[in-house]
Formats: sequence, C-alpha cells, structure tokens
Amino acid sequence: MAAEMARLRVPGASVAVIHAGEIEWARGYGVVTPGGAPVTPSTLFQAASISKPVTAMAALKMVELGQLALDRDVNGYTSLWKLPKDMDNSPVTLRQLLSHTAGTTVHGFAGYPAGSAVPTLVQLLNGAKPANSRGVHVSTRPGTKWRYSGGGYQVVQYVMTERAKRPFPQLLQETVLQPLGMADSSFAQPLPAAQLARAALPHDANGKPIPGGPHTYPELAAAGLWTTPSDLAKFAIEIKRSAAGQSNKVLSQSMTQLMLTPVMQDYGLGLGIEGEGQAQTFGHGGSNAGYQGMLVAYTERGDGVVVMTNGERGGELAGEIVRAVAAQYGWPSKRPKVRAAVPPPAAALAALPGKYAIDGLGDFTIARAGAGLTVALKDGAVEPLHAAPDGGWFVTSMDAELRFDGRDGGGRLKAGAMDVPFSRAK
Repeated sequence: MAAEMARLRVPGASVAVIHAGEIEWARGYGVVTPGGAPVTPSTLFQAASISKPVTAMAALKMVELGQLALDRDVNGYTSLWKLPKDMDNSPVTLRQLLSHTAGTTVHGFAGYPAGSAVPTLVQLLNGAKPANSRGVHVSTRPGTKWRYSGGGYQVVQYVMTERAKRPFPQLLQETVLQPLGMADSSFAQPLPAAQLARAALPHDANGKPIPGGPHTYPELAAAGLWTTPSDLAKFAIEIKRSAAGQSNKVLSQSMTQLMLTPVMQDYGLGLGIEGEGQAQTFGHGGSNAGYQGMLVAYTERGDGVVVMTNGERGGELAGEIVRAVAAQYGWPSKRPKVRAAVPPPAAALAALPGKYAIDGLGDFTIARAGAGLTVALKDGAVEPLHAAPDGGWFVTSMDAELRFDGRDGGGRLKAGAMDVPFSRAK
C-alpha cells in the first residue's frame, strides 16, 4: 500500500471490507495531508458520484410514500423551474433520470474552490452565474440512449426538494442516513468547521494539496455526500439484505430489487450492475476534485469493499485494492486478470496516437512512447496501452479495453459494465 500510494501520489486511503454480510474490518492508510494526522476509519472523505445511489434510494423512498412516481413527467412536479427540452415535448421521468436515460446534459461538476461564490440550485440548473457548468436540458430523446448525466441528478434533487418541502441535506438525513445508522455521513456543503477537522484534504495528481482545501459541491444529489467507507458499507449491506427480504429500513424488497434491475447499459436506478447470480455485483465510483472512491458489493453474497482516497489518482489505487480484496476472499469476479500482450503493430503505432472523445464522458489521449503506446483515460494518469492477440488494446490499472473499428478512427471502450462508443476528436 505505501509503495503504491507513493507511486500514485495519493496521501491517504480508507478501506472497509464486507464479509459474511457484515463489516469485517476497516482501516486507514497514510495521512489526511502530508505532515498531517493519520487517516483512520472515521476520517471523512467526499463520496463524489457515490452520492448518486444514496440519492436514488431516497427518491425511491419518496416513490413508495406516494410523493413521487417513477414514470410521470417530472415537469409536472415543478412550478418555478421546468426542465428544458430540445427534442420535443416527450416526458422525462424519474426512472429515466435515475438510470441516465433521460437524455439530459452535463456529465459532471468541478465544484467551487473554498471561499468562492456558489450558485443556488436554480442558477446551477440554468447555467447562470456564478455557476461554472452549463445549464441542464434534454438534448437526446428520452429513453433512447444511456448517457451519464450528473445534471439529471440535479433535476432529481430539485424535484425531491420541491415535493418534500425540506432542504436536501435534511431530507437525506431523515430518509436514508439516519435509518441506516450512517452517523458519519452528511450532505452539508461546505462541511462545517468541526467536521472539516475530521476530513481528509484533497490533493492533485502530483500529490499537492488543492488550494483552499475541499471544493464546495452545491450539486448535492450528484456529488455532495461526505462520508466514510464504513458508512457506505452499511448502505451496501442494507441493499443486499433488502433485496433478499431480510431488511426494510428504507425500501421494500420489491423496490430494492427494482433499484438493482438494469434499465440500459447495465445501469439500474442509481447503481451499476455487473454479472449474474452469485457473481452479480452492484456499485458506483466517485471522482471529485482531489477525491476518488469506489463501492463494490455482491447482490447475493455477503461480500463487498469500499475504498475512499484523497488523491486525483486514487481511482487507480482503489481498483487495485478491489482486485486484491477479491483475490484474498475468493470472490467469483473482480479478481486480477492475467492477459497476454503482443508487440504493437507498426501501423497502429503510427495511426492511433491522438485525442478521442466519448459522448457524455469526456476525452482520452493516446501517445507514442518509445516502442509502444500510452493512454491517459483520466487527466494525469498516463499508463502503457498494451496490444492483445485478438486485436484489442488494454491497460492494467483497471478492467478496460479499447477496440478500434477502423471507421474514422473510432471504436468502443469497454470497462466493467460500461460499453460505449468513442470517436476521433476533430
């Protein structure tokens, strides 16, 4: 751990492992910032997009209470603000927003440096100053395409608070955090000083502290949760138990099973779903400024792991930890893969370097490096790109594969449950 954290310039990490349906152990590694206090299991981290499944559970609770409906046009719930639609007047539903099939824009959010002006939710949705992201609208016909949209979750936040008539942090505290005993979790943004003293501070890809400390994320539903791996493990354990009819602290068995049912692109209502039967997992990753994390758990087996880090390259570390835990505990999936590599063809060395775009997910870059190629799937995370005997290309930091189809330099990126097309950036 120490060697990998040093290589990836990640100052701190926190891990909670679920086994036999319970948290078997939780441990902190490294420090909250160089020269600072050690990370402990109670150190707080930004959950980033792992906020989305927590939000989804709260929204589904409102469905069960009759306050929201999964398949009603969400604009029917609002009066002061309506979701703009470029395509036509097709209804946009809560089911579509939670599963990233609503056609909404804005992939993710950068947050706001400490001390800077923060927009209201309506300003954020409209892309009005001081918002640093574009407004949220529908640009693809709802229900026809899977496209990850943090913006869609902000529409969910607006609808939830309009219907509940309560602030989002209070609503989530009452519906999910308190019933599940997630005592170290909060959607407070920015974090109050007393809690900030318990938090890991964010660091960039070079391990340098992000100026001013944690960014403020008014995008609460999409990225605003502060928590610990142990609290997220409680969340995962409840999902597994509820799906089996063993607990209903928040949702009924049938609603939890619906949450775990893929809608499109192996994504359910707030969760990515992989595999089947004993090998089926649910989970989500998270990436905020200076924080990276990952939650993975099994639907039927009582196993899982949550990893949270305070470094921009912590996602690579989290992937390695997940694979190590999977190997140690004999999981039926997620374990390290041994793959054969071949020398890259000369034609590929000349043709592949360049920038590529994935609709709704951003860019990645391939570059020539000596006798081979490198790829940067994320900013600051350059790694070797290996040629496979079957014509594919892969990396070793994660279960990801690139396949080029020969048409205008495009192809498909496969990473876990994700299988999306990419094109050559112009």
